[in-house]
Amino acid sequence: MARTVADFGLTRGTLPTGTHNAITDVPGVRVGHCTLRDGDINTGVTAVLPHGGNLFRKKVTAASHVINGFGKTIGLMQVQELGTIETPVLLTNTLSVGICATALIRDAIRQNPDIGRTTGTVNPVVGECNDGPLNDIQALAISEEHALAALADAREGAVEQGNVGAGTGMSCFGFKGGIGSASRKIALGGGHHLGVLVLSNFGRPGDLVLPDGRRPDPRRHAEPERGSIMVVLATDVPLEHRQLERVARRTGAGIARLGAFWGNGSGDIAIAFSTGNLIDHDENRDLVPLLALNEARIDILFRAAAEATQEAVLNSMLSADAFTGRAGTHRASLADWFGDQVERR
Repeated sequence: MARTVADFGLTRGTLPTGTHNAITDVPGVRVGHCTLRDGDINTGVTAVLPHGGNLFRKKVTAASHVINGFGKTIGLMQVQELGTIETPVLLTNTLSVGICATALIRDAIRQNPDIGRTTGTVNPVVGECNDGPLNDIQALAISEEHALAALADAREGAVEQGNVGAGTGMSCFGFKGGIGSASRKIALGGGHHLGVLVLSNFGRPGDLVLPDGRRPDPRRHAEPERGSIMVVLATDVPLEHRQLERVARRTGAGIARLGAFWGNGSGDIAIAFSTGNLIDHDENRDLVPLLALNEARIDILFRAAAEATQEAVLNSMLSADAFTGRAGTHRASLADWFGDQVERR
């Protein structure tokens, strides 16, 4: 069972969590992983599906926000221009973005044979972090089959976290990083959720600040901040593209609370979507109704985004076991650091 913030008595903010305290608390959202761990190969793919149907036919409203742009994510330009996502979101290592995009394209064509023939092409969305220290990234071990396996594994309910999927070879603040998730209940119009899933691979060793003010020491020499984080944010609150971008921007507050300053070599990117309005690819009406949040109520979503992001990063580290990867490179577990603190008392 994954170890999370709750298991270590850390403050979780002011808003209540969802049932699973994960991005999958947003109804319909699914998460799947494919994990590769074999000697120096320590990598994988994580898939986030906004819903279980045909995403090309029923797109979700979306936006993205680049906190620091040292990254190789694909698909963000069209997300920002059209305000929709029409494929699952895949997360992987930096050099596997292209192969994962190809897998998404093939999967979309399989479901929609008219793509590129009698209708438009498809915009795959793939995010990345560099797992090179723990993974032989030059081996280009990820294949289309691995991406499709992550899609096939996608399910509702509890989310596996830590050293799994795209998070297998990631590091965070000098400790082992990986996949983490958290959610918040939103008391708007009968009840909604906002959930976050992160791929954590950022933070200068020694800079981590816990909610109680402690600063864990990974016993590693401080290095320049050159990692990355991918944040995928989901909500069932109906939001328009502009509102989603404003909410996505607040994930940076959660990252900053942990002690990060978004260094020059860091790729810190948030992708956000709402399942509150589905956009019909085959819509033939001239004017279409869209439900949107009253802007005066948006502060609760800002708070939820910051709280859930902060907790998701901590969950990614606490769920991750100590790890030895490529060429004997080692990363300690933040959970083990807590254990050492208890023993010293």
